[in-house]
Amino acid sequence: MITVSILYPAQSGSRFDFDYYLAHHMPLARRLLSPALRGMKVEQGLAGAEPGSAAAFTALCHLHFDSVDAFVTAFQPVAAQLQGDIANYTDIAPQIQFSQVLLAE
Repeated sequence: MITVSILYPAQSGSRFDFDYYLAHHMPLARRLLSPALRGMKVEQGLAGAEPGSAAAFTALCHLHFDSVDAFVTAFQPVAAQLQGDIANYTDIAPQIQFSQVLLAE
């Protein structure tokens, strides 16, 4: 299994609408990427490691697929629709990372 992590770096003055993201964008992603999508998790950054420090990321989204190929096959036909919705919830350019899941409990 792989995870596609979509990370939104914390930036002063940036905008991220969690209400829209959770109520509209994530259900859209679930619908468009199914049945290849195996699961998803959304996190909101709270703080950094040092007491009182800011979180490095405003939001983190983790999408689970059987393989990178499964993700690419599901994502390519709907990429424009999903990417076109980004402006509705944020002005932060996301960082993307693919990871191999080695342990999940």
